[in-house]
Amino acid sequence: MPVPFDTDQRISAVRKQFDALGAYLDPDALAAEVAELEGKMGEAGFWDDQEEATKVSSRHSAANKRLETYRSVAGDIGDLDSLVELVEEDDDLADELTDQLASLESRLGDLEEERLFSGQYDAGDALVTINAGTGGTDAQDWAEMVLRMLMRWGESRGFKVELLEVSEGEEAGIRSATFRAEGENAYGLYSAEKGVHRLVRISKYDSQGRRQTAFAGVEVAPILDDIGDVEIDADDLQVDTYRASGAGGQHVNKTDSAVRITHRPSGIVVQCQNERSQTQNRLTAMGMLRAKLIEKEERERKALLDKEKGGVQDVNFGSQIRSYVLHPYTMVKDHRTGQEAGDAQRILDGDLDAFVRAELERQVTGAAPTGGDA
Repeated sequence: MPVPFDTDQRISAVRKQFDALGAYLDPDALAAEVAELEGKMGEAGFWDDQEEATKVSSRHSAANKRLETYRSVAGDIGDLDSLVELVEEDDDLADELTDQLASLESRLGDLEEERLFSGQYDAGDALVTINAGTGGTDAQDWAEMVLRMLMRWGESRGFKVELLEVSEGEEAGIRSATFRAEGENAYGLYSAEKGVHRLVRISKYDSQGRRQTAFAGVEVAPILDDIGDVEIDADDLQVDTYRASGAGGQHVNKTDSAVRITHRPSGIVVQCQNERSQTQNRLTAMGMLRAKLIEKEERERKALLDKEKGGVQDVNFGSQIRSYVLHPYTMVKDHRTGQEAGDAQRILDGDLDAFVRAELERQVTGAAPTGGDA
């Protein structure tokens, strides 16, 4: 029995993709890196320095995972010809071939994603802050929707997502919120969501049922284990403590030990209220401040490079990246890549992979944003 009509094309595409990835991943160099890290882990006294040992172990785990996946894919691709011959003799094996191809395509996609993360902090954890923009109560409601969308997406990726702080809106929604996402390439992935997200819908808060536009901004900063990456002068800090308050609900863990830190030179304000200990809240808030200062430095560095290259790019918080239209039609459109989706609710429920992947690929290729309105 002949194999399914598109199988030859899929096999050819899989092999071509695998060959290209081999040149990028360099499995021999990857194997050497794994061996080197294993050598360090086997040295006497390796765990005496817990912080360094954890970093080495993490690097080994990530490199070894890539190497094992590559070798597994290589073996399965090598078996494809034999599996095709078996299918031609026994059509009961057709489903097995289809499943094998689907598995290969998925694993190759995971390996290929690695090439999208070349930034200094891409592999690490992320601190994500959502702020309500212009649009009054609608904007605060929209900010809460964006918070839910981004947290659900992180959870679907297998990240550990922890809400650190929420400032409730006056009537509904939130004025701001910050959460931490822990997992491989969390910062690199969430970086694709930086910027302003625009919502167009019939307002739930307009007595005349008019269409309203609301904005919410997303900031993303890397979380660093090494506090030496950025120096903070204690004299530059204003530290306030307060009782966590607001409308309550699922977001707020009320305590008497909330901490707000203002960094006077930059104007950056961070706060944490999810821990019971004021000391722990202060430590967490300081980590948030370090992350935001590093992100600020990266933003300024990029702006300087763009200026030197003669480019005029908006790298500020106010750059609009995506529109979510719920009336008079439904569509989500990314203004940087042109990526679109008609099922807006699916996107709002956290299905962001296609949008994030398209933006990361655009950044790798250096393509200019497409622009355009939704």
